[in-house]
Amino acid sequence: MNPHLLILLIGLFYIVLFGGLSLLRREGLSLQFAYEALGVTALAEAFAILMGIPINPLAYLMIIYLISMRARLIVDLANLLSNRGRQRDAMNLMQFALRLFPDRSSRLVIFVNMGIVQLRRQNPESAKELFDQALEESKQGGLGIKYEAACRYNLALALQNLGKDAEAVRQFNETMVIFPNSIYSRAAERALEKHRRGRREEAQE
Repeated sequence: MNPHLLILLIGLFYIVLFGGLSLLRREGLSLQFAYEALGVTALAEAFAILMGIPINPLAYLMIIYLISMRARLIVDLANLLSNRGRQRDAMNLMQFALRLFPDRSSRLVIFVNMGIVQLRRQNPESAKELFDQALEESKQGGLGIKYEAACRYNLALALQNLGKDAEAVRQFNETMVIFPNSIYSRAAERALEKHRRGRREEAQE
């Protein structure tokens, strides 16, 4: 097969594959993702033609993946640092990811994860602002059900820490509706049961 045609076909397949995965995650289609993938493909083709050097398909796939998934890869690294207790480093990495012009879906994922880091830093007010921003921007689409459930569950925790129990209960319930039988739904159910026990104990006293 013509190597230039092969690169073009790989680029188109990449867009269709990851676009389909986004639909399955209910994030919607990202035009920015498609444009970036097409741009990388065009640049790769131009380089190959001008230099007269065929591009290795595996190397091309690696390059297009790193470029199009740059923000999410950085978030994964930041979460690794956060899980090891390095919250400041994690936050700095996520702020850097925001400066890389991520698409809407990646931007919302960053906000959700930044909010979780702020919760771990015992800063519920800042965490609430980040979760609220993610939910507000997600009205235009881009936030999959997994991340929306994570966002609402952690928003509920932030609200509890701020003493806003009624709002927290509403977010726990929303979590259970959005993504039933998920880890967030089960955690929300346990939190609600704990809340109900506390209310009963208060009433008995």
